[in-house]
Amino acid sequence: MTHATSRLALRNLSKSFGGTQALRDVSLDILPGEVHGLLGENGSGKSTLIKVLAGFHEPDSGELRIEGEQVPLPLAPGQFREFGMSFVHQDLGLVESLSVLENLRVAGLSSSRSRFGISWRRERMRARETFARYGVRLDPSVPVSALKPVERALLAIVRAMEEIQRDDRRYGVLVLDEPTVFLPKEGVERLFSLVRDAAAAGTSVLFVSHDLDEVREITDRVTVLRDGANAGTVVTAETTEQRFVELIIGRQLAALPDLRHEDLTEKRVSVRVEHLSGASVSDVGFEMHEGEVVGLTGLIGSGFEEVPHLLFGSRKARTGLLSIDGSPVDVPRLTPAAAVRAGLALIPADRKTDGSVATLSVESNVALSVIGRYHNGFFLDRRRMRRDAAALLREFDVRPADPSLPYGALSGGNQQKALLAKWFQTEPRLLLLDEPTQGVDVGARQQIYELIRTAAQDRGMHVVCASSDYEQLAALCDRVIVFGRGRVWRELVGADVTKDRIIEQCYAAMAAEAAQVVV
Repeated sequence: MTHATSRLALRNLSKSFGGTQALRDVSLDILPGEVHGLLGENGSGKSTLIKVLAGFHEPDSGELRIEGEQVPLPLAPGQFREFGMSFVHQDLGLVESLSVLENLRVAGLSSSRSRFGISWRRERMRARETFARYGVRLDPSVPVSALKPVERALLAIVRAMEEIQRDDRRYGVLVLDEPTVFLPKEGVERLFSLVRDAAAAGTSVLFVSHDLDEVREITDRVTVLRDGANAGTVVTAETTEQRFVELIIGRQLAALPDLRHEDLTEKRVSVRVEHLSGASVSDVGFEMHEGEVVGLTGLIGSGFEEVPHLLFGSRKARTGLLSIDGSPVDVPRLTPAAAVRAGLALIPADRKTDGSVATLSVESNVALSVIGRYHNGFFLDRRRMRRDAAALLREFDVRPADPSLPYGALSGGNQQKALLAKWFQTEPRLLLLDEPTQGVDVGARQQIYELIRTAAQDRGMHVVCASSDYEQLAALCDRVIVFGRGRVWRELVGADVTKDRIIEQCYAAMAAEAAQVVV
C-alpha cells in the first residue's frame, strides 16, 4: 500500500492525555470507493483518532495524506472540509429547533442571499432535488424534532455528502462515527443502502462501529485498534467473527456461562402486569417470578419497546395495573418519581439523553438516584458522595474509576456500567431495561450480562429487558415474550429461548398481522 493509492493515509499517529497513551503509532489507509471499518473496544482509541481528523485534538506526532498530498497537522476546527472530509457523529450534529432545510443548508444559506434576502421557495426546491438524488424522502419544511431517528440519520448523511461535493469536489472521505447506535434494524438497512450508493459513486467511507454484524455487512476492509495501537487490518469477507473478536480483545472470548434459572416454577409470582395499554400496546399482561429475567421483543413497530417506559411512568399509559409483592400501582397515575418510590428503576436505550447528564461528573450522575442520602442540613456531603461513588465504580468495574471525570468522557460500555451502579444501589424490586447493551463493545457486554443475572439470582430482583437483539435475549432471559401488532403474540420458555426461535416467532407475528390485514 502506497500513499498514492490511498484516498486517505495516516502514518504513526500518536496522542496522549497526561500519562494516558490514547493512540500509539497508528497507521490507516482508506482506498478510493472503499467502505473501511474501524473496530475496537470502548477506550481503544477510535474516538480519539476521529477527533484528530476532525481537528478537535492535536496529535503528538504523525502524518496525514489526502490523495497522496501531505496535510499539515493539527487541523484547525472545520478545516477538514478543505480536504474533502465530512463527518457524521453519533449525536448527528442536528439542531432540533430548525427545519430540515435549515439543517441541510446551514453552511450555504448565507452565501445564497441576494439583496432581497434568502429565496426560501428556491431553497426548498433545491433541497427536494438533493434528497431525490439520494433516494431520500424528507419534507424540507418539517422541524428536525418531528423526524424519526432514521430520518435524522439520513439527513445528517445527505448533508455530509453535500459537503464533500461542494467546491466542485467529486469525491471525498465520509466519516461515520457510530451512526447506527440508536437506530432500529430497519433503519440501519436504509442507512447502509445510502452508504453503498456513495461508495459505488467513488466516495471513500470510514465506518466506525462497535457492532460486528454491521461491520461485516457493510465494509470491504477493517482496521482494529486495541489499547490505542493497530491490532491488524483485514479483508472483511475473508475474516471470521471469531478472528474479529480475537483482534478486538486480544484473546479468545470465553463462552458466556448459562446463568439462567433451570426451573422457576417453585419461585413465587411476585410481579403482575395487567391490562397495560399505551400509544403502541393494548391489553398487555404478564407475571414474573422472583429473580426472573423476562425479555420483551418483536419487530420494530410491534410495541414491545414502549412497555418499560409505560411501567416507569416516563410515557403515559391509558390503562394498566402493576402489582409488586402484593402492592398495587395504578400505572396511568405513575410518574418516574413515584415509580422509584414504588421500587422500580429504568435504564433507557438513549443513556446520554434520557439516562444521564453528560456534563456532570460521574459521581454526580451515580448519586442522583439517592441524592437525599447526602443532604447535610443546607449542604451536600461531597466527600461522602465521592467516596461512595468511587466504591461503586470499583465494584462495577467502571474504567477509569475516577468519580470526578465528566460522565460524557466515559466510553459507552463504562457509561452503561455506571448507570447500572446508579440504579442497583436503590435496590429496585423491578428493573426495567431498554436495549441494555446498545453501543457497548463485546467485552463490556458480557460484564453487563453477568451483573444483571447476578442481581436477579442473588438479590431476587425482577428484570424486564426490552430488546431487538435476539442473541442477547437468548443469552440473558429465562423467558421471552414476543409482541405483534401491539399485543402479546407468543411466550417462549425453556429450550425455546434461542435466537432462531425468537426470530421465527417475530416474523410469524408479522405474517399473522399481514394475513389479518388481507382478510
